[in-house]
Amino acid sequence: MGVGMTIRWMTWSPFLASDKGGLLGATEIRALASELGVVPTKKLGQNFVHDANTIRRIVALAGVNSSEHVLEVGPGLGSLSLGLVETGAHVTAVEIDPRLAARLSQTVLDHVPQARLDVVRGDALSITDLPRDISVLVANLPYNTSVPIVLHLLRLLPGIERVMVMVQAEVAERLAASPGTKSYGGPSVKAAWFGHWSIAGSVSRQVFWPIPNVDSLLVGMHARETPGDDTLRGIVWDLVDHAFATRRKMVRGALSGYLGADRVSDVITQAGLNPQARGEQWSLDEFVALAQVVQAQ
Repeated sequence: MGVGMTIRWMTWSPFLASDKGGLLGATEIRALASELGVVPTKKLGQNFVHDANTIRRIVALAGVNSSEHVLEVGPGLGSLSLGLVETGAHVTAVEIDPRLAARLSQTVLDHVPQARLDVVRGDALSITDLPRDISVLVANLPYNTSVPIVLHLLRLLPGIERVMVMVQAEVAERLAASPGTKSYGGPSVKAAWFGHWSIAGSVSRQVFWPIPNVDSLLVGMHARETPGDDTLRGIVWDLVDHAFATRRKMVRGALSGYLGADRVSDVITQAGLNPQARGEQWSLDEFVALAQVVQAQ
């Protein structure tokens, strides 16, 4: 399925190279792109980070250490990959662009010879074959597919303990939103199934090439025990999809097509909830309570 490289880990020193270490700057980023004939595209969400301080900040916030197996999505030209392998962690990088996937191993080898890196060419939205010992997800995610990618990987890899991703500001706000707030919606509830989310900081547009026309935020997650098995999760997510399909409707009306118009109010009441509430008022726990009633019937 993929192009791979594994380099045996020896020892790591923070003094592998100059002041910025083995990381890529703006000149190196542009040179690599020119070598590969890569012109960044909006379709693939390609905005490459060229600031070493931003990379090290992301790695530090993620708390990556040498004993962990880290998943990186969309490594691009390798900026974040280099910051991750510098810690001594084992990194698996999933890259959809064949030119970038083929070049990444050599870029990392040139800068951090002791790195442990596996490169997998594939689409993170549909990939199913990844190591089960992955415990951390760290990525600069494409703006248009970031939520589906995160949710797919959290379902695929139940051993993930932490997430630290750079995404469009509005996406980060949705993932970390609380019930009743403007940003709260289906992604907020679904993400909460896996853990506790919070905004970790902002990122300047100037650290990207090309400069994006949207703001970015770092958002992180610490995993918790999920509220149920995959069957219950499926019911919760169905309820969420229906409840937020028409935000201004009371849940009684929004869920009538899914639960049945003749029994929707009764089912909601059995869960100890108010049929006249709106979906954006319900937390994950309330959706779980309703799903448990549905599952029992």
